[in-house]
Amino acid sequence: MIMTNRTRLARLRTLGLTGIATTGAAAAAITLMPANAQAAEATQAHATTVTASANDSGTTARSTSGSANSLDGWIKQSLQIMKAKGIPGSYEGLKRNIMRESGGNPSAQNNWDGNAQKGTPSKGLLQVIDPTFNAYHVTGTAKSVTDPVANITAAANYAAHRYGSIDNVNSAY
Repeated sequence: MIMTNRTRLARLRTLGLTGIATTGAAAAAITLMPANAQAAEATQAHATTVTASANDSGTTARSTSGSANSLDGWIKQSLQIMKAKGIPGSYEGLKRNIMRESGGNPSAQNNWDGNAQKGTPSKGLLQVIDPTFNAYHVTGTAKSVTDPVANITAAANYAAHRYGSIDNVNSAY
């Protein structure tokens, strides 16, 4: 293939724009992810110890990957409850949606979308609004939308009713 200067310039422009767009998207994603969410994601990637919010009272608990007070532990607790209640879903489906919605930050709150503008911001690991949480709350979990296990389990219950399973959710729901 013979490349003219014009073709070469066009290809460079395309590559340059693609690189800028890709870099811009990554920068936007990182910019929109709260610092605590980045810490939670790093915890999962490197299995290091972090301090995470344990509940709504503001107390903290030491958290390590694989323990009950970590994303891994919260997902596993939720899966046990889901299994007992007949709510479908897998570890992979829950984790994929959690990482997209909150970056693994149980205190994440969306204060800028349409729900927030109406006074009901999305909260927690799976970004659930209060009315949805209340409608799909699963008995045996905390009655708090920001409780990690309650948030995951209620969101999975909602997704099961609306989409058949949280595993079928691949975008904001």
